[in-house]
Amino acid sequence: MKTSDCDILIVPGHTNSGPDHWQSRWERQLSTARRIDQDDWDTPNRQEWVERIVRDVKRTKRPVVLVAHSLGTVAVAHAAPLLVGTNVKGAFLVGIPDVERPDFVPAIDRAFAPIPRDPLPFPSVLIASRNDPYCDYEKAEDIAYSWGSAVIDAGESGHLNTDSGHGPWPEGLMRFAGFLKRL
Repeated sequence: MKTSDCDILIVPGHTNSGPDHWQSRWERQLSTARRIDQDDWDTPNRQEWVERIVRDVKRTKRPVVLVAHSLGTVAVAHAAPLLVGTNVKGAFLVGIPDVERPDFVPAIDRAFAPIPRDPLPFPSVLIASRNDPYCDYEKAEDIAYSWGSAVIDAGESGHLNTDSGHGPWPEGLMRFAGFLKRL
């Protein structure tokens, strides 16, 4: 599959992805990409985020590939059972946060935990960093295996966001192209 063959739905995490974040750059660069907007990026509500993902997917006519970062990855996992039978063909998931940690960001709805462990109903890949401050690599790997996701070890890359130097993320775009090719 090529980017021109599908609708790429960008699913940012808590506080959205700023203009220099790789998700925002991809949205500008890829003609079929658009962001799933949330009403409240600062105090995320699980039910509202899941409903928005499902609604936006159901509005599409072409195959869909979800590109989620951070809390967006967990929102996709919560939405997954509601996406069975839709045109979602795959999910590219980056930098999952461990929302089950007791010290996790207080502004985030505790209903994001527990993280679903059922297999995702579509092919997926999870890119995880060895020094992500929001999730231990071993936990990310365990979750990915429960989802049936391929795991890509990003080495010591922080949270794979602008703060960790991943505004332009050419390696990520190459990985995404490889993922699309296998769909």
